[in-house]
Amino acid sequence: MIPASSFSGKAVALFGLGGSGLATAHALVEGGASVVAWDDNPESVARAEQEGIPVSDLRQADWSGFASCVLSPGVPLTHPKPHWAVELARGAGVEIIGDVELFARERTKSAPTAPFIAITGTNGKSTTTALAAHIIKSSGRDAQMGGNIGRAVMTLDPPTSDRFYVVECSSYQIDLAPSINPTAGILLNLTPDHLDRHGTMQHYAAIKERLVAGSDAAIIGVDDIYCAQIADRLERAGKEVIRISKRLPLPDGYFADGTDLMEAVHGRYERIGFLEGIGSLRGQHNAQNALAAVAACLKVGLDLGEIQSGLESFPGLAHRMELVGSKSNVLFVNDSKATNADAAAPALSTFPRIYWIAGGLPKEGGIESLRGYFPRIAKAYLIGEAAPAFSATLGEAVPYEISGTLDAAVEHAAADAARDETGEVAVLLSPACASFDQYKNFEIRGEAFRAAVAAIEGVQPIGGVR
Repeated sequence: MIPASSFSGKAVALFGLGGSGLATAHALVEGGASVVAWDDNPESVARAEQEGIPVSDLRQADWSGFASCVLSPGVPLTHPKPHWAVELARGAGVEIIGDVELFARERTKSAPTAPFIAITGTNGKSTTTALAAHIIKSSGRDAQMGGNIGRAVMTLDPPTSDRFYVVECSSYQIDLAPSINPTAGILLNLTPDHLDRHGTMQHYAAIKERLVAGSDAAIIGVDDIYCAQIADRLERAGKEVIRISKRLPLPDGYFADGTDLMEAVHGRYERIGFLEGIGSLRGQHNAQNALAAVAACLKVGLDLGEIQSGLESFPGLAHRMELVGSKSNVLFVNDSKATNADAAAPALSTFPRIYWIAGGLPKEGGIESLRGYFPRIAKAYLIGEAAPAFSATLGEAVPYEISGTLDAAVEHAAADAARDETGEVAVLLSPACASFDQYKNFEIRGEAFRAAVAAIEGVQPIGGVR
């Protein structure tokens, strides 16, 4: 745990007592703050009280005595309307911050030179965070990973000058972290997302920009217009900007040439790494993730040999294009995290011939946006509530069956793939749907896929995240 010593002797209101909120409350108490915590969920309040956190209804509190309001990132700050705790804090002129801000202040206070990589973007944050942390850890250094992935940031070990921090940041967390100041800040990409919480794309992009604007070096993917404009704007302001691209040669920065990772300096190119043969980093989207991780790790002092070794040993993330088994020419791929069409697109673009398991609780828009990948699909196996709608979209363009259940889909897809003699093929679970019609969450759906694959005679497991 990182005690929030910056708040010693100060009165702090804390709203939101889920996992990260409860961890933050403990860090504040440990740091000597006088905490008053609350949540709209009585069960969360009861749990906090059992763990020794002072609780009281903040609607009845005297806000003039609070130095800060610490808000959990899931609580609306601006849209669709500010939460009542936000309105009370603003009415009293009390700053509103989150757990990442607490971390930034503790690092600045106790170990300002501690290497700190912060990652944001619409897609790819978790893979890039896990990859950068893996590279650092595999080099023998102390890598602390958390934030929007894994551990709550205030549960990491306290900052020291030789301890490396790799923190995934959602837009909600950045919005509550005005002084975030990473050594290397990464902004991967921007597409419309969370607009119910941010109102407009422009506001969403502006929040994401804050992370790289506060960094020593801003590592920015420039394959979309929003990020390209941010890179130009920060460079004009005198910021060190490192551009990355998964598809375009750059005059300066880092870009992917197939599976080669290239560095460009004034138009001169040099290969600095490669992804060939690294199954956990297949696909153009993972080239972007790898480029960002490479640039950040170079910035915090690693050398190219250490970085390439880390790339080659990266196991990947569970449920994100996770290779779980193989049999002859058939790969079995768990991409259960793909809960909408945009999230399924990277996997469909990666494998040349696919036996696709899709469906579940449908999202708005269905799979029409994936039509460009239909030629890669040998056959589709449709499950869950979305099956009728997906079958209508596939029509005569893709052979399909309505399998109903995941177990049946895996069994039938594996049998059909085994008869395919065209070369390497993939049995791919990339549902383009939420799981809630059949499974509690995408993790449980992914575990069910793993179990179904493991039950197939002759399948060899592939090492990775478990």
